[in-house]
Amino acid sequence: MDYAELWETLSEKLEAWVHKAVEMLPNIGMALVVGIVLTFIAKGVRKAIAKGLKKTRMADSARDLLVSLVHFGMLVATLMVTLSILDLNGVVTSILAGAGVVGLALGFAFQDLAANFISGIGLSVRHPFELGDIIETNDVIGVVEVLDLRTTVLRTFDGKRIIVPNKKIFQELLINHTDNDHKRMDLVCGVGYGSDLEKVKAITVEALRNVESRADEHEPGFFFTEFGDSSINFVATIWFAYHSQKDLLQCQSDAIIAVKRAFDDNGVVIPFPIRTLDFDPDGGTKLDAMLSSKGDADDRAQA
Repeated sequence: MDYAELWETLSEKLEAWVHKAVEMLPNIGMALVVGIVLTFIAKGVRKAIAKGLKKTRMADSARDLLVSLVHFGMLVATLMVTLSILDLNGVVTSILAGAGVVGLALGFAFQDLAANFISGIGLSVRHPFELGDIIETNDVIGVVEVLDLRTTVLRTFDGKRIIVPNKKIFQELLINHTDNDHKRMDLVCGVGYGSDLEKVKAITVEALRNVESRADEHEPGFFFTEFGDSSINFVATIWFAYHSQKDLLQCQSDAIIAVKRAFDDNGVVIPFPIRTLDFDPDGGTKLDAMLSSKGDADDRAQA
């Protein structure tokens, strides 16, 4: 091995690198200055955006995510500008190409996670419900306890903790039961065919009007709906202040008690289905006897 030739080659390489570094000193200095300035600007923008978003109704998790994404984007832009000043455009192109490939691969691998993530951002921006609201979605009803960027946690009325992916809430039907301070309760009942219907209506409305949990802004409603098998059916409506499921149950209970007491005081009958079995002297029902007679007749016909 010719050590002299090897040393000469290394010396030439080192000398070329030193010359290149000296030539790049102005660019390096400019890149440092630009990088430091843009980094401080990114921090200032981050604080300004965070302060502005605090005045909105956006969820804390979504607000923090948005602020972090903006700050990260500005830092990436700072890196790209710095590399461009250093004439490292090839590195910039490689970074962008690699980020695109990695992003595409992650998108395919975690598409459900990404869908829930994006849906969580959408729910935070649209704000269809708040913590403590009673919502109904995907055949589940409960109180919203936690809303993060991937899932929503509901507490059902019987104490169960339900975790629902945000994608299902964002795409499916969503009912917010606490979006309005007042809610309507429908009371379905029936009276006998011999009842005075006008009297029944007046008695029912008056009874509901005196229900303590009723909202005074709305008068009770009353509508006959059908001729049933053993009664003429009606639906009575009453509005009440709704803050929890207990309010609905309490109003329903108060209304039933009030209507039943009013019917009893005024002689209004709430009928119930009656079935009568007529037994023949041999111990069977007439239906059994009819089926037996039909069977004997079929046997004789076949013979």
